This record gives sequence, structure tokens and C-alpha cells, in this order.
Amino acid sequence: MTWHLTLENIAGIQSGEADIEPGVNAVRASNWQGKSSFLAGIETAFGTETPLTEGRDRGSVTLATDDRTVTVELERTDGSVRRTGEPYIASERDRVCAALFAFLDETNEIRRAVRTGENLEALLTRPLDLENIEAQIAELRRERDQVERELERANTAAERLPKRQERVTTLDAALEELRAKRADLDVDGDAADAPRDELSDLRAERDRVETRIERLEATTERVRDRLSERRADRESLSVPEHDVADRLESVRDDLREVERDSELLQSVFEANKRILDEGRAELLTEVSHEVLSDTMACWVCGQEATRDDVESQLDTLDGRISELRAKAQEYEAQVEDLEAKRDEARRARRRKADLEDEIADLEARLAETERSLETATTKRAELDAQIDDLSEEVAVAEDRLTDLESEIKYTEAELADATEELEETERQAEKREVLEEEHEALTEEITELRTRKEEVKRRTRDAFSATLEDLLDRFDTGFETARLTANFDLVVAREGREVALDTLSEGERELLGFVATLAGYEAFDVGERVPVMLLDGLGGLASDNLQVLVEYMADRTAYLVLTAYPEHADFDAHELSPTDWQTVSYGVDAQSSS
Repeated sequence: MTWHLTLENIAGIQSGEADIEPGVNAVRASNWQGKSSFLAGIETAFGTETPLTEGRDRGSVTLATDDRTVTVELERTDGSVRRTGEPYIASERDRVCAALFAFLDETNEIRRAVRTGENLEALLTRPLDLENIEAQIAELRRERDQVERELERANTAAERLPKRQERVTTLDAALEELRAKRADLDVDGDAADAPRDELSDLRAERDRVETRIERLEATTERVRDRLSERRADRESLSVPEHDVADRLESVRDDLREVERDSELLQSVFEANKRILDEGRAELLTEVSHEVLSDTMACWVCGQEATRDDVESQLDTLDGRISELRAKAQEYEAQVEDLEAKRDEARRARRRKADLEDEIADLEARLAETERSLETATTKRAELDAQIDDLSEEVAVAEDRLTDLESEIKYTEAELADATEELEETERQAEKREVLEEEHEALTEEITELRTRKEEVKRRTRDAFSATLEDLLDRFDTGFETARLTANFDLVVAREGREVALDTLSEGERELLGFVATLAGYEAFDVGERVPVMLLDGLGGLASDNLQVLVEYMADRTAYLVLTAYPEHADFDAHELSPTDWQTVSYGVDAQSSS
């Protein structure tokens, strides 16, 4: 479906609009006619950039797609640009993926890192920083711990099940035997008088109380042992006394400040360096070409200077940028160390809290059990006294029948208790299979999260190798192959030997930059969430190589938008012309056709 993009005060475009068709879209024009600004408008609509036109207070982008219309507005406030509206991409992680792996303009960080020979690990794994993997693992661990406790109870129930089944069978058989013996006694009705019935009830009750006392004594011993173990665990637990949160926040603030300073100086450096490298100083000041050196008026301070003076100042500025980057690395190491200490302290405090909760529960349970034991012991003593008094009133002839009645009642009570315990044990044991499956699923999910970064790194390296192998068949390069090392250094081989990146041509380095971005594109499945890919700053590629690259990229995205110069060969593409766009050129409003 056709997309329609409308721009107002975005980068170098004051106003303009164009249709974007499925497949390849080429913005063809000379310099200063809004090609890159048009791509910046797409990035604005997707939420990755805020390129408000210099000197303008407001701007906007509207992108109408087949399923919705997105409007993003920009406003300059206190020297910064604020974005309002809902961009096409809502997730911060997806915006990072788009900026790194789909929006491949000249300032793309991965392309720039390849050009300068920097390590690529931090860039190619940056989206993982937004997944909060450790928090997810902690939550899953809590769920798994709960399942483990329930599974332990289910396993214990399963172990007890045979004995409890055997006990029910034994009691049932014993009860049938006792009832048969009672029938054989053929005692007349006078034998079943009140004293005998009462004595039988008392003995049955005493037997139940004695059984209860035995269970309570066993329970008391187990609880005491468990309580002793947990108190020992608590005493042996070391909990850090100092909280590093304040220090961590301070170091993070320092890191952010250094990074902001570095980015600011870098932008100043790159802008001035580009003016000199492209020989465009005349745009800013008058240049006098002399025999030994060009002289000019410094476009910052107005003082007379030579090109060497300006380049020297840029070298000094570059050194300062390097110092700031080194300082940022120091702060990053401090942040990692403080985060590790903070997490260790949190785990210790959580463990101590869990132990204290369990100790409190055990102490309460022990007190309750001891009270119940004391009550049962007192009750048994009372029953013993009552039985002794009543036994004297019962005739010797009735003793056997009384004993049988007592045993029958006791056995019936025991059978009822055993049956109830068996049913409860069966219910708990039946949960075991479901709990084991849940535990296994949680463990697999935790393992997957733990290995998430390494898996993404592996997929990225594999995708790099596969993409490069595919592209090497299409390009005639001066190197044989390249690969990403385990540490994400880019290694290039020529004639069987490793060579430095700076020995490659500009086009070859650009090709490797695109391969690296495509590796991240595949590893993070960016195409499933970002339906467009942007290409800009392609001057380092020859026209025929550019066509090959465009065809290759077009197979991986629904919408491909690129910039091209008039002299580039025609693409099999929907051509976008900036003729009707109102643009800004050299600080003066002008039509793009001028």
C-alpha cells in the first residue's frame, strides 16, 4: 500500500510531501535539495530523530500508511527540541533497533564505527540493554522457588502414599476382624450397659490422645531442628552495611555528563572537519590562497588564521574527545562494579528477610505445637484417672467385650483419619506432574534469558558471515573475506592474511558497514517490526555497486527509501523528485529547484 509523507520544518525542508510505494523509492537530486532531510522526516515519524529546521520553533511530520496515520510534532523549548504525538514505533527497544539496523544514513553509528575501525559489540548488542533481563530472571526465579516448594510437598506426598495406602488397608482388615470377634462373644443386652460404654469411649479417646501426643512430639523435634538450622543460616549470612545506591547514581550522573560533553564536542569536530575535508571553507569565510598556505578569517572568532591553525585546533579538539571517551569508559566500569555490589547487597537482604520470616513462622509453629502437646498430656492424665476409677465398676466378665468395643472405636477413628490423610496425600501427589512441567518450563525460560546475550551475539556473527558471503558473490572486492571475532572486532583477510581496515577502499569499508548493520537486522528480527529501510550517504559506492546493494536490501524490507544523485544509474524504483519542496539553502529560503 502507498504511504504518504508530509513534512513541515524538518531539517532542510520547510514544506514538502511525497508518496512512498512498496519496494524501492529513490529520492534523486543534487546536493542541498532535501534528499537527506526527506529521510530524516521518515526517521522523525518513526520516533528516532527530532531534526527541527534551524531557526524554526515548530515542525511536524505526518505519515499516512495503509492502517493508520501518524503525526509527530516538534517544538523548540529552552534550546532543546521536544517531541509530541505517538510515533510509528512505540517501543524504545524497537526505536533503537531501527536507528541502528534499518535507518542507514551517513550518521548511522555502526557504519561510522566500521569506517573508523571501532569495536562493534556495544552497538550490535545495544537493544539487549533495554530488555531488563536480570529483572525478568529474578521474577522467574521467585516463581520457580514457589513451584519448587509445592513440588517438594508433592514429592513427599508421593513417597508417603504407599505407606498410607498400606495403613488404610491394614486398619480396614483389623476393623473387620474386631467386629467378627465382637459378634462371636454373643453377650446379652445387659452387658452393654452405661459403665461399659463409657469405659470403652474413654479408652478409645485416650488411645487417640496418645497417638496425638506421639505425633506432636515428633513434630516438635522436627520444628526445633529446622529452626536451629535456619538460625545458623541467619548467623552465617553476611549483609553489607553500606548502600551504594547514592554512589551509583552519582557515577551515572557523571557518566551521562561526560557522554553529553563528548557528543557535543564530536558534533562540533565533525562539522568543522567536514568543512575542511571537503574544501568548503568559502561557505563560512573568505579564503586567501597563498603560495605556502591558505589564509582565512576564523569563522568562530574572526581572527586571521591558516588552514594549519584550524587543523591544529581540530586535532586538539579530537584529543579532548578521546579523553572524554576514556573517562566515560572509566565511569562505565565503576557503574558495573557498583551495580554488582548493589545486587549482591539486595540478594543478601532478601535472603535475610526470607530467613527471618521463616524463623518467625517456625517459632510460632513450635510454640503452638508445644501448647498442643501440653494440653494433650494433661488430657491423657485426666483420662487415665477416669479410666482407673471406672474400670473397678465394670465386671471382669465384661472386660473382653469392653476392650473389643474400645478397639473397634479406636480403629474406626484411626481408619477415618488414615483415609482422610490418604485422600489428601493423593491430591498432593497428583499435582507432581503439572508442577514438574511448570518447573521445567520456568528453568528453560531462565536459561534462555541467561544465554540471551550470547545467543544474540552468535546469531549476529552468523548473520554477518552469511550476509558477507552472499554479497561477496555479487561484488568485486579487493579482500577475500571478513569476520566478527568473539569480541566483535572486525577482521579482514586479503591474500590469506589479516589486513587493517584502513587499507581498504572507502567503498569496501562502506560495504562492510552495511553487512554489519544487516547482521543486527537479522539477529533482532528488525524487519518484523520496522517495515522500512533507509539508505543515505552512498557516495563511497560506485554506481553499479550501488545498484547491487539496493537490489539486495530491497529483498529484506517492504519499503526501501534511498538518496541518489542525478548521475547515478536508474533504479528499478519509484522516483521521488524534490522539485515542489520548499527547502532551506545557505541560510536563505529557496526553492529546491534552484
